[in-house]
Amino acid sequence: MSGHNKWSGIKHRKEAQDSKRSKIFSRLAKAIIISVQSGGNDIEKNSTLKIAIEQAKKANMPKDNINRAIKRGLGQSGEGKIEEVFYEAYFPTNTDEMIAMMILCATDNINRTVSEIKSLLKKNSGKFVPNGSVSFQFEEVGQFILETEKSDNFDFIELAIIEAGAKDLEKVSEKEILVITEKINVQKVYKKLEKDGFQVKDLKINYISKQPIIIDKETKMEYNKLFEIIDSQDDVQEIFDNVE
Repeated sequence: MSGHNKWSGIKHRKEAQDSKRSKIFSRLAKAIIISVQSGGNDIEKNSTLKIAIEQAKKANMPKDNINRAIKRGLGQSGEGKIEEVFYEAYFPTNTDEMIAMMILCATDNINRTVSEIKSLLKKNSGKFVPNGSVSFQFEEVGQFILETEKSDNFDFIELAIIEAGAKDLEKVSEKEILVITEKINVQKVYKKLEKDGFQVKDLKINYISKQPIIIDKETKMEYNKLFEIIDSQDDVQEIFDNVE
């Protein structure tokens, strides 16, 4: 009996890992598809696609999966188009403040996705709200990481980033600098720094809260449950919130 229990535990862990891997691959594939749909399949001209493929390779996503995603993005697979859509929601706290959520999805069936998101929110104390109810609380920016050597001159790098057109920067570690740009300028700044010989990665569009809030431990535990449930939904790519 103990052997059976041991196998059950191993099987459960393997299924959980496989499920997690499948979810990661699905998100990466959709990022590639959307990148191709919006900018074509030439990675030299489409920085978003270049980064999406690099991230897929880092996650050990099979080459066939990457190629299928590119093919679908080009409309050559016979499958439906993937659309990005935002849903907005609130989650109550123990004060008058509310946690604001922006839920980014990538889906080939908007009706199915919105129905599932609404249901998950309702069952877990969240409130689905119309577009515009939450988004005004966030600033849309471009972000990427610039890799440096520990011995690099930070003042020189900072000047290069600013001259490239970045809005802000933050040193997140001895070897990494977070570069923040206006959304419209992210590709231009990324390409300029790459051309200047810097190593750049993790290009993305982010939504930063203009007025982040601090929540108590109890609220955080309850909100984390909702976050994980929403995050595990198949079409959800990313969740942005105003929690500090």
